[in-house]
Amino acid sequence: MKNILDRNQNKANEVRNLLASRKVLMVNIISSPGAGKTTLLERTCEALASKFRIGVIEGDVTTDRDAQRLKKYNIPIVVINTEGGCHLDSHSISKVLDSFDLDNLDVLFVENVGNLICPSQFDLGETFKLAVVSTAEGDDKPDKYPMLFREAKAVLLNKIDLIQYTNFNHENFTRDLKKINGKILQFDVSCTRGDGLEEWFKWITDQISHLTSEPEAYF
Repeated sequence: MKNILDRNQNKANEVRNLLASRKVLMVNIISSPGAGKTTLLERTCEALASKFRIGVIEGDVTTDRDAQRLKKYNIPIVVINTEGGCHLDSHSISKVLDSFDLDNLDVLFVENVGNLICPSQFDLGETFKLAVVSTAEGDDKPDKYPMLFREAKAVLLNKIDLIQYTNFNHENFTRDLKKINGKILQFDVSCTRGDGLEEWFKWITDQISHLTSEPEAYF
């Protein structure tokens, strides 16, 4: 396992250096299945595709259904089917980067395979990891899967409109999250209803703009 991770890290460093040289922000989005990654990407493309040049790498075990949902935004999309694998790795990312015109890209979103464990262990060469969690999953995810939340720069708590129908305890979730990572940013959103998304749009806009002017701040 150590050898696998070491090889992955070496390639991840190559990917990161390449993207930094082209001033491309790459966001590795990690969540459980059904937490709302694709809906988040839909809303983000709706809001920002006119301002930034967006690309998407769709990781999934099989099918291209998520990619089909994003085709209407007329952005470059590459699908990586893992054929049973539980995560993407830096080698798979490196192989598909040639499919993008990196000189004409501002941000590359990677929708990783739905899984809170394996994707957290593999650096893809991303600028940062983004965790997406839904209230329907319960408030214990940071405590049960600390590695993701320790490494993520931000977490989107999705489906806040469903809290009243669940036993989700917002105070417990936030407390556990801050205990694991005191610097992590938390956005409470509803991707379907739109609650809280303006704050997310502003933040991700700042990340893209900041990288364009000062890439060294991220690496």
